[in-house]
Amino acid sequence: MEKENVMRMAKRTFPGILVSLVLGLVATSIPAHAADASAAQVATVGKIQRLARFPSQFVAPHDVDVWLPPGYPEHAPYAVLYMFDGQNLFGEREAGKLPSWQADTTAAKLMSEGKARPFIIVGIANAATERMSEYFPQKPWESLTPDQRRTLFAQQLGNFQIMPVAPYSDAFLKFVTQELRPAIDQRFAVDTRPDATFVMGSSMGGLMAWYAMAEYPDIFGGAACLSTHWPGPYLSLDARTDDPAPDAFVDYIQHHFPSAERHRIYFDHGTATLDANYGPTQQRVDQWLKASGWKGDRLESRVFEGAEHSERSWAARLAIPMGFLLAPTPK
Repeated sequence: MEKENVMRMAKRTFPGILVSLVLGLVATSIPAHAADASAAQVATVGKIQRLARFPSQFVAPHDVDVWLPPGYPEHAPYAVLYMFDGQNLFGEREAGKLPSWQADTTAAKLMSEGKARPFIIVGIANAATERMSEYFPQKPWESLTPDQRRTLFAQQLGNFQIMPVAPYSDAFLKFVTQELRPAIDQRFAVDTRPDATFVMGSSMGGLMAWYAMAEYPDIFGGAACLSTHWPGPYLSLDARTDDPAPDAFVDYIQHHFPSAERHRIYFDHGTATLDANYGPTQQRVDQWLKASGWKGDRLESRVFEGAEHSERSWAARLAIPMGFLLAPTPK
């Protein structure tokens, strides 16, 4: 019922296409509670192994879908791509639900064409209605003043609080790096080095992708951030001068990003719907990265004219960030 209530509020508050965007930020096509097991995804190509309700001492259990490409494990060891919002990545979605990223189809095609090294995908389902709290980078949050935190907490969709609890992304990253990753390394034929371990997400998941690499540079050798939602809990298409989140994110990046020598980062955004509001902050980030030595195959930042904030848009361009992070290793 919780998801249905959010949908009704979205339809009353936002016109037309914004409904799906709002659901993508605060509810998406997910189980009602993070600890409830969702239906396993079915891959169009390759196969999926479900790690249902993967336990954690840091956060509520999360469903994890591990996609294995055709022929696995004959090309071992495989690189690993961790992806957020993992409940929405593979195969075709049922009628009435958001479309998937079709990550299995894109990944298999890249590998078959020799445009990517062999890799597997670890899709981690999000925390449902606590998605904003789970994916908001915690240290930038803690750098805000009490008044600024209250401003962000005040953002609502009808009677639904967009950020229901204080951000706990540090605990979530402990789950990913200290509990899930060791299990993946043990169960699957993977290369455990940082230059074979990557992270990707979109929207709030895009924030978490760069934050994961910055917090754990010895684990993640690269991150891809699609349609990074720089406004944080703000859902408006209008620029907000009272939004403290972008400055906090940029300040954190400037003081905590790892060196470009051993890492790579990908950013992109469209120019329609919510993505139309991302350009100014993204330009600030790009300028600082370039001035700090990020260039060549270390940094890519793209703008997709006319692209909106949606799974369809991310699926349409997914081959680009995948190919950037997982380019074939020189022989």
